[in-house]
Formats: sequence, structure tokens, C-alpha cells
Amino acid sequence: MLKVGVVGCGYWGPNLIRNFTQLESSEVPICADLAKKRLDHMKRLYPHIETTREYKDILSRDDIEAVAVATPPQTHFRIGMEALEAGKHLFLEKPMAVSSAECEQLIESSEKLKLTLMVGHTFVYTAAVNKVKELITAGELGDIHYISTERVNLGLFQEDINVVWDLAPHDVSILNYILESTPDSVSAHGHSYIRKKVEDVAFLTFKYPKSIMAHIHVSWLNPNKIRSTTVVGSKKMLVYDDVSSLEKIRIYDKGVTVLPHYDTFGEFQLSYRFGDIFIPKLDDSEPLKVATQHFIDCVRKNLTPRSSGIDGLNVVRVIEAATQSLRNSGSMVSLNPA
Repeated sequence: MLKVGVVGCGYWGPNLIRNFTQLESSEVPICADLAKKRLDHMKRLYPHIETTREYKDILSRDDIEAVAVATPPQTHFRIGMEALEAGKHLFLEKPMAVSSAECEQLIESSEKLKLTLMVGHTFVYTAAVNKVKELITAGELGDIHYISTERVNLGLFQEDINVVWDLAPHDVSILNYILESTPDSVSAHGHSYIRKKVEDVAFLTFKYPKSIMAHIHVSWLNPNKIRSTTVVGSKKMLVYDDVSSLEKIRIYDKGVTVLPHYDTFGEFQLSYRFGDIFIPKLDDSEPLKVATQHFIDCVRKNLTPRSSGIDGLNVVRVIEAATQSLRNSGSMVSLNPA
């Protein structure tokens, strides 16, 4: 039984507590948050859990083997480093930290102390994203031409980070995972409509290896909640709609073929294919449940997490580069993988 202390009981922390509590192989003896009313709420839900306003109370307990951190991103590095130095395995919510330098220090510390470091890129634990990855890897879609994603809604406006840092890590982690690579370069355009100097809408363009182009649109200022990814290949096309409850993935047997022979000089002929639409059956397990169980397995079996510190670092490097591009009128910024 892995005893996990949870730091942060705001938006996401309660979900971590629920999953680690429900799993047979883990329990949450204690949680921490600065807000008393949040702790009171956790106490009503889980009377057996000890609550504290000081996260160091968790780190000082010998019975706590792992710590899950779901606090504001600016605090991830400080709390994460202290947890590792206290000998605790670490589950860090996304983004892993607010700079690549901080990420590198966390990785170095976890490796030196031989502790598990996992980043909460929850989407790589969804059945839908893994089906997309499976189809791409198997060549079912052919050569990938481009991928376009949209993650927009009305709110929630953040005070400490812009929309790129808030929403784009989800899509960057998905792209890196399904393509098994990191972008060579990124450019970003955005604007602050509601709060000065805090972008609430942004458009990011990436160049991945093998001439794959990707585009991400993120916004807190949209009337609809959209979570959509379109993958266009040389054989087939795919749309992944995370908002849909029944048809999360639709595979289209559609495409365009350049005919090998032309009737006249200079004539360019195309053949359009309009085939069937296939909707694969997907497992409906809660992604966070899969992720938390995976974390436990990694701790117990000394495995490398699917969303490791290196993966978290690569995502932060992309977001840093996108931020640099935003500040330089959308200029292209080159990247090097971790």
C-alpha cells in the first residue's frame, strides 16, 4: 500500500485524492492546502484524512512514500525539490515547472536520489490518445501531413499564467507522445483582451521532423468548449473530439491522390477518395485513474513513467519557446530536444 500525501486541494487536487484513495494499492493519509475551507471540504469527504495548512508536515512524515503536487505552477519547483530531498517519490501536475532550468534540476535530483518523477500529462493515459498513437505508429493513416488542435472555452481566466502556459501543455504533450518526437521549431501569436500582458488567446505553429506541421489554438475567450484534434495523413484522416462522450474518434477513409499520367502537357489531375467513416470502440476507464495506478507501478517496479521528467521538460521547453515567440511578434524559435 503506497501512502501518498497530496499538496494542493484546489481544482485538481481533490481528483488526485479521490483516485489515490479509491485504488486498492494506495491511500492518502494526509493532504495540505493554504485555504482552510478547502481542507474542511476534504475532511467532510474523507474523515479519515489528516489535513494541514503546512505542506512540510507531509514531507516530515516517515510513513509517506510519495507526494502528489497540484499547486500553482510557480510553486512546483520549490515543493517538488523539497519532496525529493525528503526522500519522497514525486507526482507533479503540469506544467512540470515554469522554466526548463527548474525541470532539469528536478530530473537531476530524482535520478541522483533514485526516486520516481512523473508529470501529470493526463491525456497520454486516455484510451483515445493511445488509439491515435497506435494508428499513426501502425501506418494506418499513412504519412502524417499535419495535425491541428483546438482547446478553447470561456474561462477559466488565470491570474498568474497566460493561456499558453495553462492550456497548451496538454496539446504539446499529446503531439510529442503520438509523434514520438519533439518539434524542431515553434512560432506563436496571441493577444491580451481581458487582462493586460496576460494572453487569453493564442495560435501556435510547430514544425516537427518528417515535414509534419502542427497547429494549436488555445483560448479562454470562446463561446464554446472545444477539445478537438484533426490528424491528416496520406491514406486516411482522423478527428479526435474529447468533448464527445460516444464518438471520441472518427476515422475517415478520405484522401487525395495525384494521378501518375496526365492527358496533356501541364495538366495536373487529382483523384479524390470518399470512403467510409469508422468509429473505434474505446475503453472508458478514467484517465487519471490509469495515470495514478501507473505512478504506483513505476514506484513499486522502478519503471520509467510514460510521462517522465524528460517528457515534462520537453513540454516546458516548447512552451518557453512559444513565449519567446509571442514576445517577438511571432518569430520562429528553434528547439533542441532533451
